[in-house]
Amino acid sequence: MKKSMLIAGLMFFAFSCTQSEEKEKTVMTNNQQTAVFAGGCFWCMEAAFSGEKGVIKAVSGYTGGSVANPSYEQVCSGTTGHYEAVEVTFDPVLISYERLLDIFWRNIDPTDPSGQFSDRGRQYRTAIFYKDENQKKAAVGSKNRLENSGMFDKPVATEILPASVFYKAEDYHQNYARTCPVKYRLYKEGSGRKGWLEKTWGKENLKKKLTPMQYEVTQNCGTEPPFRNEYWDNKREGIYLDIVSGEVLFSSRDKFDSGTGWPSFTRPVESKNIIEKKEKGFMGRTEVRSSKAGSHLGHVFDDGPGPTGLRYCINSASLKFIPKEDMEKAGYGEYLKLFDENKRQGSL
Repeated sequence: MKKSMLIAGLMFFAFSCTQSEEKEKTVMTNNQQTAVFAGGCFWCMEAAFSGEKGVIKAVSGYTGGSVANPSYEQVCSGTTGHYEAVEVTFDPVLISYERLLDIFWRNIDPTDPSGQFSDRGRQYRTAIFYKDENQKKAAVGSKNRLENSGMFDKPVATEILPASVFYKAEDYHQNYARTCPVKYRLYKEGSGRKGWLEKTWGKENLKKKLTPMQYEVTQNCGTEPPFRNEYWDNKREGIYLDIVSGEVLFSSRDKFDSGTGWPSFTRPVESKNIIEKKEKGFMGRTEVRSSKAGSHLGHVFDDGPGPTGLRYCINSASLKFIPKEDMEKAGYGEYLKLFDENKRQGSL
């Protein structure tokens, strides 16, 4: 189904596009990279990436087909082999490729092998087009982690393919969410994308997937009982993830027995995956949250052992543990290097 036909069916009168006089602002740097993603309607995918800090520009277009310089009508026919896609130019110093992958997954239905929402056909299938081996490795690992997260009951159908020629779409498709906001909103809602994303990633869905304690801790800043939680005395080697998003938080190499009855760590594995926020009140504690999902994890104190002198006091209910022997299979093989080093002071 063409997007224009869906919009026409939803509208009772004609809307004119709001023409923005502001020219596209492009910040040029000497450290640019590009990434290509197909997630169904390129209007929606372009909007998902635009505005993110570190994204220089997102361009709607076509890729993966056999016809040079295809038109929108040709691609819509489903006969050219192209996907509707977006090419994202980004500064890796400000935003990582892994973060772009997270944005991609959270804006599609990765389990649909035949299109996206009301848009059906080859041209609307999902795919990640990698530019080099580093992007391929990151994409495969990201897909494996999503498949093993338990987020979906069906397999992840998104393809991971080598990048081919990217053709920029017609000018009227560019920045569509900004230049035609009413039509864009009607399309996103009418296609079913908006409702599905809210249902899948929203709190109501989390209530179904998390235990009451996991939900209370991660979403309502609750605290589980000490000594009566899953990981406070876990001594196995492995990594600890955010139970909601699967982002890597802590390693057993930095875990120690604090005597408090909660899992305690001297430092995170990836500092960018942790947000620390000073709480108001007389205690002046520093709250710890995951950066991607915003899950409440616990608190950090300055009474820990060396080498950091910190104690990350974390709720087990916020965590998912992946044993060392299962890390490769679960898509976290890149973190096995943590266990090649000599054990650090204070670790198990």
